[in-house]
Amino acid sequence: MTFSPATLWDWLLVALCCVATAYAVVAALALPSARSLAKRVRGFDGRPAQPVSVLKPLCGAEPRLYENLSTFCAQTHPCYQLLFGVSSSSDPAIAVVRRLQAAFPERDIVLVVDSRVHGHNLKVSNLINLAARAKHALIVLADSDIAVAPDYLEAVTAPLADPQVGIVTCLYHAKSVGGFWTRVGALFINEWFAPSVRIAHAGGSRSFGFGATLALRASVLAEIGGFDALKDCLADDYWLAEHTRQRGMTTVLSEVVVDTDVIEPDFGTLWLRETRWLRTIRSINPLGFAFLFITFTSPWLLAGALFAVHGGAGAYGRALTVSSALGIAARVGLHARASRERGEFWRDLALVPLRDALLAAQWFIAAFGSHVVWRGARMPVVARIAEGSDGS
Repeated sequence: MTFSPATLWDWLLVALCCVATAYAVVAALALPSARSLAKRVRGFDGRPAQPVSVLKPLCGAEPRLYENLSTFCAQTHPCYQLLFGVSSSSDPAIAVVRRLQAAFPERDIVLVVDSRVHGHNLKVSNLINLAARAKHALIVLADSDIAVAPDYLEAVTAPLADPQVGIVTCLYHAKSVGGFWTRVGALFINEWFAPSVRIAHAGGSRSFGFGATLALRASVLAEIGGFDALKDCLADDYWLAEHTRQRGMTTVLSEVVVDTDVIEPDFGTLWLRETRWLRTIRSINPLGFAFLFITFTSPWLLAGALFAVHGGAGAYGRALTVSSALGIAARVGLHARASRERGEFWRDLALVPLRDALLAAQWFIAAFGSHVVWRGARMPVVARIAEGSDGS
């Protein structure tokens, strides 16, 4: 059989459809079902829970900030400290923390207002200021926009009883808070980011760390040089975990999945946030970033279906028809697996092609550019830990 250039391109499309189909199937299988998450077994070994200091850097009064932070005040853990930090005395998050202190007087809630800046990363500056007030042997970092179950602290700190464990981290399920673009943003997390991490984890990778939760011993944090080692890093959550791995300790992906809010109200805000994430991935793992195109399933599958209908003939046409049909079914299955409620599945089903096409465009744009903007601060995209730092 003689292959012309046109024929080679045709079969390349078939190959892309097959790869996209395989990815969608594996991604759907990698995601735990909503039922299995609800039946999560408490993985505690019966040892007394060690006291924990929870560090929560805040910046502004986000939607549902009080509701999310209050879940940390309702923990079943017997002894923990909550540290909330802001950099300005005029930050509206202060009023939210005051409400928490009034609503939960039995909790050890500390508000830290400290304007000192220690590096390019303002979140890490906040953490440095908070860490000075932490008083317990275990440290948990958690972003401001997540909500957790009552047994969260016990579950995420339990693996730290093993001295070989350096850090524990959690995946998260996105909830849209607002209108159309928050729903599109939630699909980014639930149907692309989370499955990608699950697949990497199943393949043996432990090269991750997520700001939704990072739990470690205070002694380990001191060993790597404290948060000062991260003050000029963009992906501070990743590099915190990487510092522990460089010292021969393991990273545990907890079975706990927390909830996070997607609040971007418009296309522009969402675009900036997601391209920032993708540029961060590029800085950490350039090769993996380059091959992300195989995860953008809908554009390849819809193109395959279109070519199969218009001009696909013979073995090529049949292969394209079968691979596209199977792939579209698998992509719908991934959407179903990621949806926690039936209404959510039907509401957002029509957004799936838009979500995947937007992701493909963002990936292309994120391949270029040397800076990102985070909370108003312009930061360089770098593929290394802060200059001159090995964590010591």
